Amino acid sequence: MKAFADVFDRLDASTSTDAKHAALVAYFREVEAADGAWALAVFCGRSIKRAASSTQMKRWAAEVSGLPAWLIDECHGQVGDLGETLSLIVPDAAADAGRQETPGLAAIFSEFLTPMTRADEAGKRAMLVGLWARLDQRERFVLHKLISTTFRVGVSRGLAVRAMATVSGVDQARMDHALSGQWPITSEYFQSLRILGKAGVRGDAGEAAAGGEPPSLQPYPFFLAQQLPDEVDRPDLLEEQLGPRSRWQVEWKWDGLRGQIVRRDRAAVWSRGGELLSRQFPELIDAAEGLPTGTVLDGEVLAFEGGRPLDFSHLQTRIARVQPTGLLFVDVPVVFMAYDLLEIEGRDVRGEALSTRRAMLEGLVAGLGHPLVRTSEVLGASSWAEVEAARGTSRARGVEGVMLKRVDSEYGAGRVKLGPVDAKALGAWWKWKIDPFVIDCVLVSAQRGSGRRASLYTDYTFALWSGPQRGEGELVPFAKAYHGKGMTDEVFVKIDQFIRGHTIGRIGGAGIRLVEPRLVFELAFEGVQASARHRSGLAVRFPRVNRWRTDKHASEADTLGTLRALVRS
Repeated sequence: MKAFADVFDRLDASTSTDAKHAALVAYFREVEAADGAWALAVFCGRSIKRAASSTQMKRWAAEVSGLPAWLIDECHGQVGDLGETLSLIVPDAAADAGRQETPGLAAIFSEFLTPMTRADEAGKRAMLVGLWARLDQRERFVLHKLISTTFRVGVSRGLAVRAMATVSGVDQARMDHALSGQWPITSEYFQSLRILGKAGVRGDAGEAAAGGEPPSLQPYPFFLAQQLPDEVDRPDLLEEQLGPRSRWQVEWKWDGLRGQIVRRDRAAVWSRGGELLSRQFPELIDAAEGLPTGTVLDGEVLAFEGGRPLDFSHLQTRIARVQPTGLLFVDVPVVFMAYDLLEIEGRDVRGEALSTRRAMLEGLVAGLGHPLVRTSEVLGASSWAEVEAARGTSRARGVEGVMLKRVDSEYGAGRVKLGPVDAKALGAWWKWKIDPFVIDCVLVSAQRGSGRRASLYTDYTFALWSGPQRGEGELVPFAKAYHGKGMTDEVFVKIDQFIRGHTIGRIGGAGIRLVEPRLVFELAFEGVQASARHRSGLAVRFPRVNRWRTDKHASEADTLGTLRALVRS
């Protein structure tokens, strides 16, 4: 754990990508393989089940420190980070008692955090308190970050992959493939990655690794599209910046679950987040069994009925079930809308032009002849003006807009950060989404942010009027948001000052301040649906702050009726 805490400190202290890369390379080269496997999983954002809740940890910290709960809450409010607060509050082991040897990162997970997920509360407490006694303050802080399941230290998955590729001596694309899907978190697999570039080592890094899904079922890294800049979303500007319409393949942007169907020795369905979803979509596995061995399709899992996609919320019911029932399969029918071919007859074709891959895809899907595997429609619009007109029908079709893909583009990996559209960007894929819904609402409560904004109130709850007209009835909370266009540090500071000066109540233990309802914000969101789980009876999708309406009074904010009308539309 000491070595992992050391590299955490180096990463946390730097804003330089090169310095972070160097720190990761040095760590991955020297670390014990078992610890390295878990560190790589953490840096790559692998989903790890939470071992204990923040409420439990605060209660146990109060018990071992002898401090009252209210004082811990106050300390948390001043420090801003719960993990750091608890690491300072928990007492160090007595010097004369002699602290036991600090466990390594692999032991932290295998002997403590993983067993804690299965233990009752007394068992969780015993394991965590015992672990606290074996760690110093700095190590406890890192431990709390791991338990929170929101481990942030300014390292993206791409940076971790690049560092591991440097250690191994292979290109980043090859390492990215080896780290796609649910690769096994074992010392054997990590060591095979570390020597992947040496002569005689096979291409499949995990050929001899134990545990996890076999390498033969690994997906490829996903190629991600850029959002088309607002300043070029007109037909004349598209012609100027992207060139002739004929250079581009235009498809609908589906509102589903991005995934890959892998058919090798058997079939699997993978999500973009690296989750294996074969159990949730067994009918797609059955369909994929008809594909030739050595096939990988990229596309979208859609809830689909009557020839059109259903709202994404229908799909969520399938994703959330660990063991979906047969009845659920009938209630929420799905299809796989394929739009790219990555592998055929065991041959990686990502380097082929999109036009070539598309022709092979259409032939493959036609040969399969299964109703649950379809090819995404290519729009026949002959000009950018016709593309814009087609995009205008997106909401009525149940899609999010259109995709623009160069017909000569290769299938890349990840999302390359690009500025305005230029010659370098022409090989990218672009998503031209429909304009979001917007509504004016009132800020009614706030919580502190996290990371560098932990000392500011930046997580907001918004409300709408319950009456038939604006300003009538009561303000009912309906959405939370913490980011958006124009929300700069300067704006956050101004809103924080208002919140502190106009607090009208608090929710104890949650760190929530109830705020005098005076500030109006324009909230943008992608969709809205009825929801029995929310007091408002409505739930919005991907809410974010569009702008602070300093020109409006709270009585001018919108009503729940306005939001319900959007559901009906």
